[in-house]
Amino acid sequence: MTQSQPNPNPGPDPAAGPTAPKTASWGDSPGAHGRGRSPDQASHEAWVRGGVAFAGTLLLCTGILAVLQGIAAAAEDDVYARVGSYVYKFDLTAWGWIHIIVGALAIVTGVGLLKDQAWARFAGIFLASLSLVTQFLFLPYAPVWSVIVIGIDVFIIWALVSREDRAEAPA
Repeated sequence: MTQSQPNPNPGPDPAAGPTAPKTASWGDSPGAHGRGRSPDQASHEAWVRGGVAFAGTLLLCTGILAVLQGIAAAAEDDVYARVGSYVYKFDLTAWGWIHIIVGALAIVTGVGLLKDQAWARFAGIFLASLSLVTQFLFLPYAPVWSVIVIGIDVFIIWALVSREDRAEAPA
């Protein structure tokens, strides 16, 4: 009596009977989701649109906070204390006005992003980049807050850059 060796590549078991035919899933046909998108593409596009809306909300909120930060810096020179010496020194009143202007522009752009305006996407990328640089230069006055805003600005830039505008196909 000999022992049989197990088959390393088992195929379909002929004793199991006929296998069920492959049925088309809801994502197999190109028109299942409209405009020829797969479920993964539709999910990704919805996620990116949500990211853009979130970026618009963040830009609006950081704009408001930048205006308040600027008012505090411009109104009183003793609100912020400088931490150590820093190569990029500006008068605190000048920093206040810089934050007020950038913050006001960010508020307008954030509202434009929430209304899905085309100009707001590019303006948002520019303003988030500008905010990132100004927060880096403002590090000696508010180091923890500046690092937090830099992180938020990086997310805003990523969300606005990752959105792909597609031309709608005629129906």
